[in-house]
Amino acid sequence: MKKDIILAGVGGQGILSVAAIIGTAALDGGLSLKQSEVHGMSQRGGNVQSHLRISDRDIASDLIPEGMADMVISLEPMEALRYLPMLSEKGWVITNLQPFINNPDYPAKDVLYAEIDRITHHVALNADEIAKNIGAAKAANVVMLGAASRFLELSFESLEKAIQSIFGRKGEIVVNDNLKALRAGKEFAEKELHW
Repeated sequence: MKKDIILAGVGGQGILSVAAIIGTAALDGGLSLKQSEVHGMSQRGGNVQSHLRISDRDIASDLIPEGMADMVISLEPMEALRYLPMLSEKGWVITNLQPFINNPDYPAKDVLYAEIDRITHHVALNADEIAKNIGAAKAANVVMLGAASRFLELSFESLEKAIQSIFGRKGEIVVNDNLKALRAGKEFAEKELHW
């Protein structure tokens, strides 16, 4: 088993929390993990990305070579497109459709959506709206993780356990909101892809 995942978004969207959940689930499952992060300045809407490499064998580098990512999980549509050169031919893009407009030259939504629709393997959803509708508005990042869960080769239960571990100190409400968000993202992707 080997998975190379790029997590992308804008500062403050929860990329590092998603990385922590995936990493915890992988390590609890006895897998090897290497991670690399680039932090943008959240107060300026800077981009944040994380490379996650998971394998049942030793991993030599924490950076994913161009054209080799199995998946790009993006919390923002422009960031999804930014990392397309990293994606393998058979790779999947899981992206939030809610833009984070952080500059005056930000492309129009219809232009972004048309580009995303051209990606052969993709799941696109408005994670912000889904999170709000289930009463967990701050958990859009975990909605995205739920939508990507099928492609991770980690059990869904291991992701739930990781959420409980990571958010446990924040209280039962936060844990339950994130578990609801994970399940809502998974349900959306299942309906979208007819699993």
